[in-house]
Amino acid sequence: MPLPSPSQRTSNATAKHRSGPLSQPGPAYLIGIGGWGMAGLARLLHARGGRVTGTDAVGSDTTRALTEAGVEVHTGQPPAVIPGQPGVVVASAAIKPDHPLMLDALERGIPTLTYAEALGEAMAASTGVAVAGTHGKSTTTAMLAATATEAGLDPTVIVGAACPGLPDPAGGPSGVRIGAAATPTGVFNGRAGLLLAEACEFNRSFHHLRPRVACITAIEADHLDIYGSLDAVIEAFHGFASLLPEDAEDPAEAGRLLIGHDNAHRREVARGLRCRVETIGFNPAADWHVQFDPQAARVRIVHRGRAVAEFRSPMPGEHSAMNAATAFVLADWLGAERTVAVRALAGFPGVHRRLERLGDRPLPGGGAVTVYDDYGHHPTEVELTLRAIRAHERVDQQGRRLICVFQPHQHSRTRFLLDEFASAFEHADVVIVPNIYFVRDSEAEKHRVSARDLVDRLRDRGKRAMHLYPFDAIVEQLETGSRPGDVVVVMGAGPVWQVAHAFLETPAITARPEAVG
Repeated sequence: MPLPSPSQRTSNATAKHRSGPLSQPGPAYLIGIGGWGMAGLARLLHARGGRVTGTDAVGSDTTRALTEAGVEVHTGQPPAVIPGQPGVVVASAAIKPDHPLMLDALERGIPTLTYAEALGEAMAASTGVAVAGTHGKSTTTAMLAATATEAGLDPTVIVGAACPGLPDPAGGPSGVRIGAAATPTGVFNGRAGLLLAEACEFNRSFHHLRPRVACITAIEADHLDIYGSLDAVIEAFHGFASLLPEDAEDPAEAGRLLIGHDNAHRREVARGLRCRVETIGFNPAADWHVQFDPQAARVRIVHRGRAVAEFRSPMPGEHSAMNAATAFVLADWLGAERTVAVRALAGFPGVHRRLERLGDRPLPGGGAVTVYDDYGHHPTEVELTLRAIRAHERVDQQGRRLICVFQPHQHSRTRFLLDEFASAFEHADVVIVPNIYFVRDSEAEKHRVSARDLVDRLRDRGKRAMHLYPFDAIVEQLETGSRPGDVVVVMGAGPVWQVAHAFLETPAITARPEAVG
């Protein structure tokens, strides 16, 4: 029996999602509601008329904002059983199947969904736009959200980070925007409202999404504890791209994929696809050729030989320029006016923990230290971020130092990519490494590699590096060892952001991360 085509698979899966437990508004209970994605989903379900309650281990700015929005949230020790009789239980990626509340739902016959499955159901009932790739998902999605909103497309947005351009009911930055039920203008005018969201490759969760438009920014070896090899990662992205509907003469009916020309294994990913595929990259052969002048921070986009946009990059680095260009193309496909898109991107306010300049820390003897915070936790992200900050702050011209506090995220990732990590800090003058953030690895994996192994590799390469823990010791080192004019960047997907804010003595935006990065 022949396998169904990608479009048939999409049609069948969409039908399944439309008839799922979230297809009609009703009571939903969310376990781990305080993560960025889960909080966005809670706001979306609430806006669609469902009664939403949930629990999380800790209170945060995010859980307080949910309460302000009318969502019932319980924090701290979870209840012994799920209150009431919800129509569905949704669990964050950090919740294990043997969690007591998941077992309670199973025993009582309450349908359960993972966050990715629930997001897929929401996307099946919308006009879905999914941003995938091992890097740049949050920033690109946030840039697209700002552009589509400015263009009057009124999208619903779920981003895995706090965005100043997406305020919550309490006025702080959030990762969600609730838009129109029907798209008011553009290519999809009159169709189901736009839903813009990240498509996370962890554990193949993006296979649950149902986009009509998608992009793949880059593909590299990551989550090797799940995939085992780069080839398996590429195959997973091919499976994601296969979910897109086939091409059609009517742009509102066509499935469309934008993929990196040189860094996303486009030939392997695009094989056999029936959707429309276009490429983007710094390579002149790309369908959308991106030109970037780092000195002037100017981005120029050329489409098949014709310049279509030029604007100042809102964030440092060529990777930020590529994120902005990708957002421009996706917005263009959705029907945003190009002049409006350019204006929105030039004024983009940034994303929490993505090349975020927190401020300056005055030193007792005079002068100050500039402090950045960044979520980067893959070698490529580390290298690009350090290079971007070094150039933007003109560290070399002014005789300053770039000090990086980097917390490795997961022992398995650190072990698999140890050599890559060791070479990623070329643009840092000093590297401080706390203990590896332990997320979901086994105890056996925890003993196979340590932060000291990374420090030893860095020292072997002639880099000044040290292992310090706890965080208080790192803050003390920064206070006593920093010089006027130094630049400090705190990096990692774990709680290492606390170091930056403790050094600056400023409060931070708090939300419990999904812990899947």
